[in-house]
Amino acid sequence: MQSKDSVSSPRAGGSHHAIVLGLLSAVGLFALDMYLPALPAISLDLHADSHAVQASLISFFAAMAVSQIVYGPLSDMFGRKRPLYVGLVLYILGAIGCALSTDISWLVAFRFVQGTGACAGVVIARAIVRDLHTGAAAAQLMSRLMLVFSISPILAPLAGSIVTVFGNWRLIFWVMVFAGVVGFVAGRFFLEETRPVAARSESSLGGALKAYGTLLKDPYYLGLVLMASFGMSSYMIYVANSSFVLIGHYGLSPTFYSLVFSVNAIGFIGMSQMNGWLARRIGLRRVIRGAVSGYALTMVALAVLMAGGADRLDIMAAFLFAGYAFLGMIVPNAAVLALEHHGRIAGTASAMMGTIQFMTSALVVGVSGMFMDGTARPMVVIIAICSAIVFLLSIAVLKSRHVVAAE
Repeated sequence: MQSKDSVSSPRAGGSHHAIVLGLLSAVGLFALDMYLPALPAISLDLHADSHAVQASLISFFAAMAVSQIVYGPLSDMFGRKRPLYVGLVLYILGAIGCALSTDISWLVAFRFVQGTGACAGVVIARAIVRDLHTGAAAAQLMSRLMLVFSISPILAPLAGSIVTVFGNWRLIFWVMVFAGVVGFVAGRFFLEETRPVAARSESSLGGALKAYGTLLKDPYYLGLVLMASFGMSSYMIYVANSSFVLIGHYGLSPTFYSLVFSVNAIGFIGMSQMNGWLARRIGLRRVIRGAVSGYALTMVALAVLMAGGADRLDIMAAFLFAGYAFLGMIVPNAAVLALEHHGRIAGTASAMMGTIQFMTSALVVGVSGMFMDGTARPMVVIIAICSAIVFLLSIAVLKSRHVVAAE
């Protein structure tokens, strides 16, 4: 009789995969987005300036980046579920530590612990998608996964602002503890193992190091990963600074801020759900090319308008909505194409993808913090720079002969 952790058919499963994998990915994003409305309150309560509070975001990014290097090979060697359990336990312990923190240093430290655990769901979910499917089918599942965990940016900030009505910012982290427990239960009882024992026997620490070397020598893989990384960095810039800009500069209440913040996620979700249909009709290359062009054009136009003096919330919100909608087609498709030729080491390839993505985000957010002045202009200019980098990368990467094979 098979246990819950024994392997099922790699093609087994149905729509529940999108729900469970989306939930496991959302656990990490939930920890990122839910406390955004409370950043000003945390700053006041812990007597820390905005840069110190943003360090809790950067430590979370950095932890997710570094730890994925470990979770990927472990999921190749020991199966997808066991490392997932370890990660969720660390996530829960980190959230408890954040809730009990008495100064900003402890908060930053426990956010690092929380990020160390949160990344397990993200990297392993992508590897499971590759275990199950390739090509347009993978794009469709990745998009469904995107639908489930993209609900987090809509609900989490709003939930955070509601939670602060009934308690202070510490209650937000206790809610994260509950989310981690739900994720653990879902992974334990509603997700089958997709990494066969025979495949695990081919993986080892030495093999993982060799696999990382192979990936670092693959310009096609690295180019696609960097496209997704700078695309997500443009979103993380908004995540890190939106509460200070929208609440401090434009004068929104925390609740109204949450609603405005959520609008961008709606566009991201809506367009990402067209991936499966578009990929089957015109191929992944045409989808991602069109999305990159629209994304770069929109974000650069916004930066030009803001630099010209159009410092208006409605203009910024409209352009960001359109730009992040295009991004919703870039990120999942880039991930699918990057993993397409690395199925044998999907966990390791997914880990490196996540590491580069989060390291890039942490670096961009950290550097951008030196230019932020509380207004929207520096934020949108750096977002535009990220979009231009994605566009330039796409010109070089999508010429690769591998793209034809991936389609």
